[in-house]
Amino acid sequence: MIGDRRVNVFYDDVMLGHNPEVDLPFLPSRVEKRVRSILQGLDFKWSYPEHPGRLTAIKAYLDEHPIDGVHFCSGAAPATYEQLARVHTTSYLDHIFSLAGKRAWLDKDTTAVSPQSIDAATAAAGNAIAAVESVIRGECDSAFALVRPPGHHAEPVRARGFCLLNNVSIAAAHARAKLGCERVLIIDWDAHHGNGTQDIFWADPDVLFFDTHCAAPFYPGSGHLEDVGDGLGEGYTINVPLPETAGDVAFEKVFREILVPAANYFEPDLILVSAGFDPHRNDMALNLTYDGFRAITRIVQDIADTHCKGRLALVLEGGYNLTSLSQGVHAVLETLAGGDVPEIREMGVKEVEHAAEFHRSAFSDLEE
Repeated sequence: MIGDRRVNVFYDDVMLGHNPEVDLPFLPSRVEKRVRSILQGLDFKWSYPEHPGRLTAIKAYLDEHPIDGVHFCSGAAPATYEQLARVHTTSYLDHIFSLAGKRAWLDKDTTAVSPQSIDAATAAAGNAIAAVESVIRGECDSAFALVRPPGHHAEPVRARGFCLLNNVSIAAAHARAKLGCERVLIIDWDAHHGNGTQDIFWADPDVLFFDTHCAAPFYPGSGHLEDVGDGLGEGYTINVPLPETAGDVAFEKVFREILVPAANYFEPDLILVSAGFDPHRNDMALNLTYDGFRAITRIVQDIADTHCKGRLALVLEGGYNLTSLSQGVHAVLETLAGGDVPEIREMGVKEVEHAAEFHRSAFSDLEE
């Protein structure tokens, strides 16, 4: 029943300060010239898709539709330089921090910063850490960090894909360094491959990285089936590239038949999820419904209950359709709080059965 489990949701208005506006002047650079040439070649006016409205839409919907057992938390400390340096190089961090208060393009794939972006990014990483600390300390059954800018494309030395700092990796590294966790399972269900997270833990046998995503050449074009890690970490990266039409049934099969056995083998102390909502059928790719999100959430929750005393923390990644983003987060939080999960069926079958029941009397003998 909804409310049987406590879910702490971490949120901070500081993260609304990240707002690159492309019409304003940016620091001149080779990257800036390249991005401007790309934007000028478009036949429509481009605006930065990873905008503050993503978080405000989620927060407004959750305020309007409260969930028993879900509690908001604020005031988490921003991530420190030391915490960030566990997954990012100091040269990259020094460069990022030098851009505080400025506007600059960081990558030709249109990743940028605005004057308050660095504060927003360190707050995002700090809230991801706070979410992990909350579940490890037993303050809640699970936690969800509603953060931006997102993180899973950020590499050790590079910002990419609207991501500045790799929030989920920073939280995982903190759990291992300071919270006594020896084995961390990171699940990434964003429509895009988490190339940065994969890169960070590529040769690490103590982090199992499991990623479902739309297959290449969909951005960023990485995450091939054969990419399984290297060195001591060989076999601890699991990529499941999917067609853009995959849907609920395929996702449930992936999670039950690949993730569950992998988790049983790995036996994690903690589970983290890079929770993107662009797999929804109204967003980027992969054709999930809200019931699909509920189903995979419950599978992950069951794994956490089996192996790590329910210790599960989710960190927001992508999702750009504001309706499916906000309602998708709501569906996941309801599930985490103890809500029921409907049976997953092939797309459209439930609607056909409802229609058949509605129309059946028209084809029956009225005298019967």
